[in-house]
Amino acid sequence: MRISIDTPVYFFTSVAHDRLPIFRTDKLKKIAADAFAEARKSAELLILAYVIMPDHYHIIAGGNREPSDALRYLNGISAKRILDHLKENAPASLEKLKMFEKKRGYKHSVWEHHSDTFLITSESMLMDKAHYIHQNPVKAGLVEHPDDYLYSSSRIWNKRALEDEPLKMDLDQIDWRRS
Repeated sequence: MRISIDTPVYFFTSVAHDRLPIFRTDKLKKIAADAFAEARKSAELLILAYVIMPDHYHIIAGGNREPSDALRYLNGISAKRILDHLKENAPASLEKLKMFEKKRGYKHSVWEHHSDTFLITSESMLMDKAHYIHQNPVKAGLVEHPDDYLYSSSRIWNKRALEDEPLKMDLDQIDWRRS
């Protein structure tokens, strides 16, 4: 894949319902990462960069799907896995995700309903957004160096991947321009 106006990739940001820090623990970050891997396979997405923060995530993804469809897979599968985990292991936390719905009473919502999607049409835009993603945990004071944050693709981009990375990247699918 060569990133261009004809074959763009997308920068997605989804924020947890009411900005709740759902992903404070590594257990829930792992559930989200596994769900993103499942969405990647089910929707045939290419995931190029990501970070899972305590109350939101950023993912750069591409493929043949419309951005709204890709986001539906990412948010839908992750919400299902997170809600299933909370129902079984943390019912009190589940209560915080409750929303009233006229027709059916209560339902639960993991994600805010207005995720951000940004079109990436060049390698330089991709590099800028990947850098932004990887700096998120540093700017939030969670780590001193981006590679120290487990639920980020920073190590992969810096060619220091762990053997058991939480989420694999598809950087090898990019047909990089020669500089």
